[in-house]
Amino acid sequence: MSLDAYSEKDCISTNTNTRLFLSPPHMGGNEQKYINEVFKSNYIAPLGEFVDKFEDSIKRYTSAKYALATSSGTAAIHLALRVLGVKKGDIVLASSFTFIGSVVPILYQNATPVFVDSDESWNLSPKLLKKAIKDLPNKPKALIVTHLYGQMAKIQEIADICKENKIYLIEDSAESLGATYKDKQSGTFADFGIYSFNGNKIITTSGGGMLISDNEEWIKKAKFYATQAKEPYLHYEHEEYGYNYRMSNVLSAIGVAQMEVLNERVKKTREIFEFYKRELRDIDEISFMPEIEGSFGNRWLTTISFEKTDPFKIIKRLEEVNAESRPLWKSMHLQPLFKDALNFTNKTGEKLFEKGLCLPTPTNVKLDELKRVTEAIKDIC
Repeated sequence: MSLDAYSEKDCISTNTNTRLFLSPPHMGGNEQKYINEVFKSNYIAPLGEFVDKFEDSIKRYTSAKYALATSSGTAAIHLALRVLGVKKGDIVLASSFTFIGSVVPILYQNATPVFVDSDESWNLSPKLLKKAIKDLPNKPKALIVTHLYGQMAKIQEIADICKENKIYLIEDSAESLGATYKDKQSGTFADFGIYSFNGNKIITTSGGGMLISDNEEWIKKAKFYATQAKEPYLHYEHEEYGYNYRMSNVLSAIGVAQMEVLNERVKKTREIFEFYKRELRDIDEISFMPEIEGSFGNRWLTTISFEKTDPFKIIKRLEEVNAESRPLWKSMHLQPLFKDALNFTNKTGEKLFEKGLCLPTPTNVKLDELKRVTEAIKDIC
């Protein structure tokens, strides 16, 4: 039975065990202290010293030269497209196997999305990327590549293809802060990188994002657009339109504290992955999302696929023990919104959606608590 046939009401838990969420917020300890400093200063919004501190912490961690704190990761992608001059009629390539927030900014710019499927890494296929560039009647303006579930795509190969074809590259690292390829941070291989701090990410500001680049002028322009495109006068003067896309001082204070524990969070999510892999090693039909050679993923979520078992049966069984799980992303080229969009597919994303599952990866969990999850999976498999 297709996953499309099921709805949220098919999975309602009545179990009284403590809920195991997919990726709940996990505070590090200094969040309240820094928020109190914000309240004491009365710089609640829109800006303040913690916005600068948060941007600086991202720059130090990633070695990016410039950073801009935004209201969301999607806003950061939108700003990148606007700064790069993407407009109506331009083709923007994008990972198909991803979350919709990665690609809707293409529509904001009235540009044309073209989707590229995945390979054995579950991330964008360089082979299909080359085919798309070769077969499209017009040269694409940009590519948005997603590092899915915290695992690095074949980013160096992808970046080389874009450079060779003079295509702008935006790294959607919303899920992969802390991941690296050959010791270089996710988000730093492209013209722009973006991060998300939504409530379910490996670190959170409750909602927010970050845009990074080594191009100072681009970040200055993005900042201009993100603050309503106000010209430098005492009064409000506007020659262009902009957006209300900046992060507040309060949320930035949370971000500064969360950055202090990022490495601890990555260590824990990787421990959770190893726990699942060890506990489920005897079930031959289960495959885990791979980590490409030379990379270090943050394992934001542990994700698996089944060869034979209907993952919905696993979802229902996990709800019975009060553990949250979720299907993998439904590829963008399969979404009704994009039914007319061009795509270059090998059906990898389609198969992963039908057979895949995200498992609870809460960083505040004791590993033994996850036996509820592994035992439930064993019950079905």
